[in-house]
Amino acid sequence: MSQRRFYLVLNVNSGTVQALGVTSDSLKAMFAEHGMEVTIDADPGTELSDRIRRAIESDADTIIAAGGDGTVTALATAVIHSDKNLAILPLGTANLLARDLGMPLDLNDAIGALRDMEPLSIDVSEVNGTIFLHKAVIGVIPELAAGREYIRGQGVGAKIGFIRYFFRRISRARRLALEIATGDGASRVERVQAIAVASNAYDEGLGRFFHRDKLDTGLLTIYVLRHLRVGDVFRLATGMLAGHWRDYDALSISTARSVTIRTKKPRLQLMIDGEVQSMEAPLQFKIYPRALSVLAPLHAVKEEIAEEQSEVAGHPGAAGQLA
Repeated sequence: MSQRRFYLVLNVNSGTVQALGVTSDSLKAMFAEHGMEVTIDADPGTELSDRIRRAIESDADTIIAAGGDGTVTALATAVIHSDKNLAILPLGTANLLARDLGMPLDLNDAIGALRDMEPLSIDVSEVNGTIFLHKAVIGVIPELAAGREYIRGQGVGAKIGFIRYFFRRISRARRLALEIATGDGASRVERVQAIAVASNAYDEGLGRFFHRDKLDTGLLTIYVLRHLRVGDVFRLATGMLAGHWRDYDALSISTARSVTIRTKKPRLQLMIDGEVQSMEAPLQFKIYPRALSVLAPLHAVKEEIAEEQSEVAGHPGAAGQLA
């Protein structure tokens, strides 16, 4: 196999990038240490959209997102319309997709692993034309996330103030009336504290906090949280850490290939892959099966191949579709 051509887009404004002191020069040195070359765009003075366009127009076969989940999603949005692969360096706070793929979370180890990774096709989801890779959340959660972003980088006093705001906001939060309609014609009205629409499903298990084993089921998972009082926060968080949160009585879970959420409000605030934004209602969700090619460790790719072979063996008529 010929050596891959990498083009890396570095988000120098990422808190983790700044905390680790990551620069274009330090990244180039790490790539060279592993015998790889890379073109790096670390220009903070240029709009991200222009930097992404330059990456897509380059002769690289692999575009690397070096930043948080928002940076990964922004690059993925462009990569799905190209013949290139996406790769990820875990330089964010959560690194959700990197964790799902089983990537090393140490930066130098992640760079070294790129050489032996192989393309893996994963699902991509969309809400009103905006791509997401993890989940879109509606309700009280985006408001709390906006408050968290406001205090980022501030002192201890601001963080204590946010904790007070968090519990005050939770205790006063009103439920939101929504109609949830799925592509199969089913419809229901719910009064919710929060609702999340995820690309595939989050798994249970000790320490598997917001982790997905499957990234290519072709299904959206809808998590409806009917109430979120202060006690609920602790019970739900404890259940997530312990790995048994799905049976929580205030939470209902369903799946669909498409979802429409309607409300009397003209706009809704969402948190999409960690980024908070306002969007006009109704919200229309779709999922595109295996639309994104992302580099993944060999064990993840082999598991996908084994599952495909198992499906073909169980459904001989599907062999022609996969050929």
